[in-house]
Formats: sequence, C-alpha cells, structure tokens
Amino acid sequence: MTANKCIQKLLRFKGLKVVDFAFEGRGRLVILVKPHKNGCRCPECGRRCKILRTLPDVRWWRDVPVAGWEVWLQHCPREILCPTHGQRQEEIPWAREYSRATYRFEYLMLRYCQMMPQKCAATLLHVPSSTLSDLLHRCIRSMRSGHKIRGLRTLGIDEISYAKGQKYATLVYDLDRSCVVWVGRGKGRKTIDVFFNEVLSESQKARIQWASCDMSAAYIGAITDHCPNATLVLDRFHVVKALNAAVDDVRKQQWRLAGREDRKALKGLRWLLYRHSSTRSRKDTRTLRALDKVNRRIYRAWQLKDEFEQFWDYKAPWAAERFIRRWMTSALRSRLEPMRKFVNTLKRHYDGVLAFVGSRLTNAIAEGLNRIVKIVKNRASGFRTLDAFTDMIFLTVGDLDIPARIPGRFRTL
Repeated sequence: MTANKCIQKLLRFKGLKVVDFAFEGRGRLVILVKPHKNGCRCPECGRRCKILRTLPDVRWWRDVPVAGWEVWLQHCPREILCPTHGQRQEEIPWAREYSRATYRFEYLMLRYCQMMPQKCAATLLHVPSSTLSDLLHRCIRSMRSGHKIRGLRTLGIDEISYAKGQKYATLVYDLDRSCVVWVGRGKGRKTIDVFFNEVLSESQKARIQWASCDMSAAYIGAITDHCPNATLVLDRFHVVKALNAAVDDVRKQQWRLAGREDRKALKGLRWLLYRHSSTRSRKDTRTLRALDKVNRRIYRAWQLKDEFEQFWDYKAPWAAERFIRRWMTSALRSRLEPMRKFVNTLKRHYDGVLAFVGSRLTNAIAEGLNRIVKIVKNRASGFRTLDAFTDMIFLTVGDLDIPARIPGRFRTL
C-alpha cells in the first residue's frame, strides 16, 4: 500500500483522492488532493464539463485535526465550460462554496458548539476562539439563508433577558415540534407585530389553530388581531403564579397586623402555602389546618387555593365552567381583597383560562426551551450582541437541524 493510499484510508476521505502530503512545522499536515470520480462538475447543474484550464491560485481548506496534527487540504480548482452556464469554476465536493473549511470540519464544529462552550470546541479543533466564532456564525447564517417557517399550527410566545440593562428578546415557538422559529429584539406589541407582519403570510396566520402565552396584553392582543382562527389558551403556570401571589399577599397583610406572639404561629408559612396538595406531607397539612384557630383569613385563602386545583382536572368544558363560576363567587364572598383582585384577573382572561380544558395546552414546552436558551447564554457567559445569541439559539433549539444540512457522507468521522 502506498503512503498516499494509507493517508487516504486513515483519514477516511470520501470524494477526494490524495495526490501528495507533507508534514510541516508547528504540527501541520498538508495534503494535496483532487476530486475523485466527481470532479469537473458545474456548480449550477452538476454536469461534468470540459476542462479549460487549471487556475494558478492554490486554495486551502481546514479539515478535522488528527492525533494533534492540524490537517489542511490543498487543491488548484479548474475552470470548466458548461454548455448551459458557460465558464465556471468546478464544484468542490468536500466544502461549501467560498468556505475555507471542509464539510467534515463544519459538521464537527456545529456538533461541538451544540454541547459545549465555543472556547472548548476551539481547543478540541485546534483553532483560535475568534476564528472558530467567525466560522461558526458564518456557517449558521449561510445554512439558514432562505429558510422559511412551515407547518406552524400551535404557537407559543415568551420573552427572555439576554443582557444587563433590561435588554429583552421575544421568542416564538412551534409547540408541536418543540423548537424556536423566530427571535426578535425587544418585547411588547411592536416586536411581535414584526413577526406577524413580516415573517408570516396571511395563509400561514390563518392556519394557526392554537396559541399559548402569559397574561401579557401585548401578546394576547397580537394573537387576537393576527390569528383569526386561533384559540388562545392562557398558560396554566402563570395563572397558578397569580393565585399564589394573591395568597401570599393575604399572608403578608396578616403578618403586618399580627403581634409578637401571633407571628410565631405564622412563621414559615410562605413556602408551605405555595405547595401543591399532591406534594405536601401529612405534617404540612396538619400545620395548615391549624390556621383555622390561629388566623382565619390565611386559612380561608389557603382553602380557596386548594379548591382551585380541581379546575385543572376537569375534562368537560361545561363542568369546568360551572366549577369556576362557583369558585369565583366563593372568593368574592371571602372579603379577602387580594383574592378579589385575582377573580377580576380571571374575569378578564376567562375564555383563555377555560380554553385549557378542551386543549390541555400549556406553555410548558416553551418554558423548557427557555431553560435551554438560558443554559446557552450562561455557557457563553453572556453575548455582546443579539445576533450572535440568535445564531446559537437556532443552532441549539431552532426549527432547522443545521448539522443535518451537511451532506450525509461527511457526517461520519
């Protein structure tokens, strides 16, 4: 076996042939290659064409490092004559057009950056961090260019902070496929209107059947105005959060009015009141029931909160509606002002809360994706620009599998 053949088999080259190689200083392996059985093809139509000349300039491509050695490919592209497209430079089968890295290098870079900080990926690939960052973002933007949102039926909207100084980004999710489809700068009605007006067509907006968000008036108004056929479902988590806040307000009021001895009985109730009935121990339940003799107002607020948990178990909308109307009447009669405010919140978002029973839709998928997005942000110790952060969001939880855009024969190393 010749040395060239050995290098070719060792590095598992596909679609190219090793002509010569040399080990240079600083741990660099330079390999002179040429297309094997697929050269002289037109980059437009893929047709094999007549060779006019070999271009004098040598082009370099960075390949995957092997055993601590940087691997560089060298080739002098040829100019061809296509009967359809005229004079063209031949297609390079192992790299994207204008790229200075091979498909294999880009695939490994994308996979590494999905799992680890860019600095660690740069160390494994034997490239400077700044070089890898530049290659990574150019690769992501190139592969996402021309990509359009398709098949959006269930929509989720949430916001996330990406930098100090109250800098926010609005994220739009496809809850059916558990992915992010759009990232916009800022929050509020103006930002989300950009998505509906500039990204989605009228037919796409008409095909959206379900939408989930928090109680933000901006998001609710945008969904109502732009998606005529969508049923809005308010996120269960935010409804429960508002109810817990009302119960805690009752506790705070009673704490301020209580004397020194009474406060001893109320101490440590904050997190106990937040607990769901399924996660409480018998001791916790006995402590809360003892409030009936210590503080009736906190006890009544806790009872209302526990009763409201039954709403999420209803399957029939008519039964759920009957329950919630009775519950709101009880809350209004309790003479607890925070609970009355929560009832007013329920009335404002009555249809959105009740829609949960028929759909069982929540923003839980969006919150889970938000957690991954925060991990990406923390892993990088923050981002200077939203554009760089957006690229990493799309790489990690985007609606397009970017590494899968690499040709299949270059994805096995």
